[in-house]
Amino acid sequence: MKFLSAHWKHLILANYAVEPSLLEPLVPAKTRLDFFQGQCFVSLVGFLFDQTRVLGIPIPFHRRFEEVNLRFYVVPQRDTSLRAVTFVREIVPKRAITMIANTLFEENYVATSLSHRFEPAEVDSGPLQRVEYRWGERLENRIAAQIDLPLELPTGGSLGEFITEHYWGYSKGRTRTREYRVEHPQWISCQVSQYQIDVDFASVYGEEFGFLKEVQPASVLYALGSGVTVSFPGTL
Repeated sequence: MKFLSAHWKHLILANYAVEPSLLEPLVPAKTRLDFFQGQCFVSLVGFLFDQTRVLGIPIPFHRRFEEVNLRFYVVPQRDTSLRAVTFVREIVPKRAITMIANTLFEENYVATSLSHRFEPAEVDSGPLQRVEYRWGERLENRIAAQIDLPLELPTGGSLGEFITEHYWGYSKGRTRTREYRVEHPQWISCQVSQYQIDVDFASVYGEEFGFLKEVQPASVLYALGSGVTVSFPGTL
């Protein structure tokens, strides 16, 4: 049995090229940074959890909620064909989620207020015209995107494929690297040219990431999402 199943919907992914030295201290043991055409990326990602079940059980008041995270890309040294993500920080509105994830997966979850706005109102999980996520004590941080291109599977070898096609996760645990698998079909997506990113990166993710407030992302993507499953974590 999988640990978690859910539907991840309406993802916005803002992708920044950064120096590898920024991320090296955060790389989990027995993994290394993954590069796209010689560049190292971090992604600010906002999306909606829906139809969430833990061990197959729907948990009241925890089935539908937002998440915003800052992630980057690694591969395990044992098999560099396994494309994976690891997280600087993950933000959700439910304290129970942070407790489970930080204990079992040894992740870096924090809880604060979040909200989302979809235009038009979501119907049948289809693509939207505008997606917005806000978070913080006063909802002062924001990522939003206007979707005005058709959705399609990313071209093989493209940055869009590199960013969206990752099926493993690693966390830098207290004494060990934790490993888990994320399964979902390939996502249809599109580039986004009209977006707003108003984030105090220094206060949310640490002073070393503060410069991201002043730079433009290399790309912004919208992905429709799909059903996903997440395995129990193991030790790498």
